[in-house]
Amino acid sequence: MSAQAPVRRVTVPQIADRKGAVPIVALTAYTAPMAALVDAHADVILVGDSLGMVVHGLPSTIGVTLEMMILHGQAVMRGSNRAMVVIDMPFGSYEESPEQAFRNAARVMGDTGAGAVKLEGGARMAPTIRFLVERGIPVMAHIGLTPQATNTMGGFKTQGRDPATWPAHVADARAVADAGAFSVVVEGVMEALADQITDAIGVPTIGIGASARCDGQILVLDDMLGLSGRVPRFVRKFGDLGPQADQAIAAYAAAVRDRSFPAEAELYR
Repeated sequence: MSAQAPVRRVTVPQIADRKGAVPIVALTAYTAPMAALVDAHADVILVGDSLGMVVHGLPSTIGVTLEMMILHGQAVMRGSNRAMVVIDMPFGSYEESPEQAFRNAARVMGDTGAGAVKLEGGARMAPTIRFLVERGIPVMAHIGLTPQATNTMGGFKTQGRDPATWPAHVADARAVADAGAFSVVVEGVMEALADQITDAIGVPTIGIGASARCDGQILVLDDMLGLSGRVPRFVRKFGDLGPQADQAIAAYAAAVRDRSFPAEAELYR
């Protein structure tokens, strides 16, 4: 009997090579069971700092800690074996200096075994991205609407509504790509701007509320499964599990109260 070949994870070069090719499928996951479901279909699993809101009930991503990201990153790594796992660097863990970013990113990579980290910011973060990449830490960049900066942006506002701002956004994309980012998440920007960004850089763009012409797409898993409440207009619900879960929980509660659960077949005699 021949031994089955081990499953190999998607690598950074493989994602970088998808520029202009088959679109990259990316989704978030925060737990081992959900990671296992996503792993069969996605190229990239992002352990996003959105877990602060989705899992921990925080009002924004600002309160997410490095320890939280590492804990969920470890769970996702255990639940997957094929997709490349990328872990968000949380607010305050990388902005101070390239040296701070390296210390914390090295800890994330070492403690989880993930394939890359993601950090927000355009041209201002290019020196940090270069510093990390030169020291062996792959970086996925994130430009456009950057949730960690919503306090300075004045909320979750679509970027690029004024065409006069487009050159700055394109410059951000070029700066992070030139610094060595292997891909760039483009979030919450006007479609034509996302297209311009995609055409301007030589690494894949991964859109979220951007354009179908991006080199890939990402959504928050809970949003697309219908497990969240109000979601942005760019979210398509590919499932509606929220109402199904509510019905199941209501049925369980009723069965407990009328003593029809547990039934004979569910007891040890």
